[in-house]
Parts: sequence; C-alpha cells; structure tokens
Amino acid sequence: MLLAIDTSTLTIGAAVCNADGVLSQASESGTRAHAELLAPAIEEALHAASSTPADLGAVVVGVGPGPFTGLRVGIVTAAVMGYTLGIPVHGICSLDAIAFEVATGHRDEVGPAGEFLVATDARRKEVYWAHYRLSDSAVGFTRVSDPAVNKAADLSADLAALPGFGAGPSLYSETLTPTQGPQNVSPAQLGLLGVLALADPAVVGAPILRDEQPLYLRRPDASAPPAPPAR
Repeated sequence: MLLAIDTSTLTIGAAVCNADGVLSQASESGTRAHAELLAPAIEEALHAASSTPADLGAVVVGVGPGPFTGLRVGIVTAAVMGYTLGIPVHGICSLDAIAFEVATGHRDEVGPAGEFLVATDARRKEVYWAHYRLSDSAVGFTRVSDPAVNKAADLSADLAALPGFGAGPSLYSETLTPTQGPQNVSPAQLGLLGVLALADPAVVGAPILRDEQPLYLRRPDASAPPAPPAR
C-alpha cells in the first residue's frame, strides 16, 4: 500500500493505492494554498481507505516540474512522512502521471500516430512540457524527450501540432493543440503509476522512479544578495 502526493499543478491532493487499484483519493484546487490543503487531503484519503500511516509501505510524490513553493510543500511532506514512518519515498515526474492517464484512458484522442504533448502552466506565457509516445508497455507510454520549460510560442511546429494534454494547451490554444483529456495531475493516477513502477522499475524506456528532488527547470525568482566587497 502506498500514499501518492502531488502539488505540482492546481490539483493538490493525495491517494492511497495498492496492487488492486485506487483505494481512496482526496483533492482540492488552490493556486496558493498548498500547505493548507495537502495535510487535510492526506488525512481524508487515509480515513477513506480505512488506513493509518502505519499501514503504508511507501510514498510516491510528484516532483514536477512545477512552481517552487508548491513543489516544496509536497516533497517536504513526503520526505517527512517517509523519515517518520521508516518507509521509502520515490519521486515521479508529474508530467508522466498525466501521460499515464492519457495512455490508460484517452488513447482515442491521441490518434493513430501515437505521439502527444503534455504541457502544464509555468506562467510567464511558458509551459512545462514533455513529448510522449503511446506504447505497449505496462504503463502504456514512453517519454520521448526530457521535461523542459519554454514559452508556448517557442515550441516547434511539430510539437505544437501534437494532441496536447494538461492545462498548457488550453491556456495557449492559439499556439498548441488542446484536447478534452486531463488538465492537471491526478493523485490517483500518480499512485497507480507508482504501483506499476515499483513492481517493475524497468517498465518503460525512460525511468519512472527517481529521487525526491524537485524538477524546477528554472532558477527561482528570489536570490541571495551579492556579498559585500572586501575591505
């Protein structure tokens, strides 16, 4: 049994999953309320699964890419729980969780070519994105390119023409190609992907499991002031 946590997009929440599927999930939307919403969501998910933290065998957490503050809330929470409970914590690229939901429930929207784009809102007219291809693997997809951040208008014409999932294509529909698929990361889908990845870490070409270091992809806005000149 594992707990899945993600705070990389507007959906903030948790899910409890095992080899039989999703036991429970709880999520809320809040652009600047990650810390306030995550702990109650974890408590609600555990209660709905008739479980306690002591029943967990692992924690999986979405490591982004995403906003600095939101990612830190989820990752630090996962790390503290893992340390306190003495169980492993695994990071998963949050874009992969959206790709997994596409591969398992929205294949018809991808089309016969089998390639698609996942792009989430990075603000500043930018998107966090990765290029994917449907596959016959257990998780149903392969990541073609590493996650990146760019202005939506700067993506190549070939990428922009791909069926797009996540909030990015809807926000920048004049450039990208939106679909009716998932917009934000589902903690339940992240958990199911974690169950499959833990059962077989080599389940796709690009590794799914990683350490719990955040994928910021760009420097934070705030920085330390320069040191005063030596006298």
